[in-house]
Order: sequence, then structure tokens, then C-alpha cells
Amino acid sequence: QVQLVESGGKSVQPGGSLRLSCAVSGEHFETYSMGWFHQTPAGEREFLAAIRWSSGDTVYQDSVKDRFTISTDGARGTVHLQMNNVKLEDTGVYFCAAASVLYGSRWFTGEVDFWGQGTQVTVSS
Repeated sequence: QVQLVESGGKSVQPGGSLRLSCAVSGEHFETYSMGWFHQTPAGEREFLAAIRWSSGDTVYQDSVKDRFTISTDGARGTVHLQMNNVKLEDTGVYFCAAASVLYGSRWFTGEVDFWGQGTQVTVSS
């Protein structure tokens, strides 16, 4: 089992920045790849980015790769999502997730192994 606890969600103005964090724990969590999803207020969930803990290799959704950056702080067991130049449509709940793979379709289809509880981000002027 892997436990994931997100934090860092807040209200921010368009064009602003924020960093989400996900505290990771559990047995052999370092063997997983970690990622982030965005769920819109309408309930649609979209994959954003994932990173392999051991190598730092990353995969991004094309729509966010120029604005969002995923990273890990291995010493602290934390995964971050740096969000820059946020837009109104970035509003929603952000979920941290873990999967046993990095590449392939599973991240894009949401077929991950573990989910966090989510953190709310609101972008408004």
C-alpha cells in the first residue's frame, strides 16, 4: 500500500503560480511512478504529469507541459507540481497518484494504483 496526502491548494489569480505537494509513504513507494491529475468542477479528470521516482524520467500532458513541472524531493518523500501562469480553467481538485509504470497509456486513462484525497485549487480574479 502507498499513502498519498496532497497539500498546497489555494485560491490564486490568473497568471499566478503555486506549488502543490504530495507526501508519499508506504512500503516500497520509491518503486512507483508518481503523478498528478486535475478534476474539473464538472467532474472530468485529466492526467497532467508523471515522474519515475528512481530515474526522474517524466511524462506530461501536452496541454500543460509548458506551464507545469513535476518533481520529486526524494529525501522527504514528496512529489511536487509547480504550476505557473495559471488559467481560469485550471480550477478544480488536484489528485496525486501512484502507478507501477511510467510509460504507456495507463496514466492517460487514469488506471493508476493509488490515489490521494485531493486538494482544491481555485483560479479567479
